[in-house]
Amino acid sequence: MTELVLIDRPAAGVAMVTLNRPEKYNALNSALRGAFAEAMAEASADSGLRAIVVTGADPAFCAGLDLNELGRDDYEFSSDADGPLGCCPVPVIAAVNGVAVTGGLEIALACDFRIASERARFADTHARVGVFPGWGLTARLPQAVGQSWARQMSFTGDYVDARLALRIGLVNEVVPHGELLARSVQIATSIASTAPSTLARIRQTYDVGRDGTGADALGIEAERSGSGLTVEDPGGFAARRSSVFSRGRAQ
Repeated sequence: MTELVLIDRPAAGVAMVTLNRPEKYNALNSALRGAFAEAMAEASADSGLRAIVVTGADPAFCAGLDLNELGRDDYEFSSDADGPLGCCPVPVIAAVNGVAVTGGLEIALACDFRIASERARFADTHARVGVFPGWGLTARLPQAVGQSWARQMSFTGDYVDARLALRIGLVNEVVPHGELLARSVQIATSIASTAPSTLARIRQTYDVGRDGTGADALGIEAERSGSGLTVEDPGGFAARRSSVFSRGRAQ
C-alpha cells in the first residue's frame, strides 16, 4: 500500500512532509488527514528538528477536503484554527507545487510562510461549494493578502496564479518548478542555523500578533463551524462538487 504521507530528512534539522495522494490531487480524506497529523507529530517529536517543509506530491499541493467523502451522511469533521498542522514547535514552510484549494489553502496559510512553484494556483471555494471554513481561513487570508483581495478570493472562488499570489503577498517567492523543493530546503536550513530558543520566542511573539489580530474572526469561525462542517443545501452538494472539480481541471 502506498504511504499517504512521506517524511524525509533532506538536511540536518530539517524534515520534509509530503502529502502523497497525487491521483486525487492530495485531497484530504479521513485517512490522509489522520496520516498527516501523525506525520507532523512524529516529525515534531524530534528534539533536533529546527524547521519543516510541507509539500504535496505532484501535480498538486492539496485540493482541500475530499469532496466525495464530504458528501457522505456519516462524514465527521472537527474544526481547528491550525487544521492538520496542530501546534508545531518549529517554523513550517509551505512549498506550494500546484493547486492549493480551500482546505489546502488553509494548510498553506497555517504555515509560517509560503514558497511557490511557477505552477502554483490558489483558490478559496468554500462559498462555491457551500461549506463554511473551519481551519482559520477567515482570519489568515486577510492577514496575508489584505481585506480586499481576501474578499475577492472568497466571494468568487476564482483561482489566483503564482505571479499574482506573489504580487498580493500570499507567497514570499516564486521559483521554477524544478527548484521549489531545493529552495525551500535551503531556506529551512538557514532557519536551522539560528539560535533555537531565541527563534522560538520570536516566532511565538509573531504568532501572538497574528492570532491576536485575527482573534475575533477565529472565534466567529469556530462558533459557526461548531464541531463539524455546515453544508448549505446538502441535496445540491453533488452538483456543486462536480462544478468545482470541473473548474479545477479546466485551469
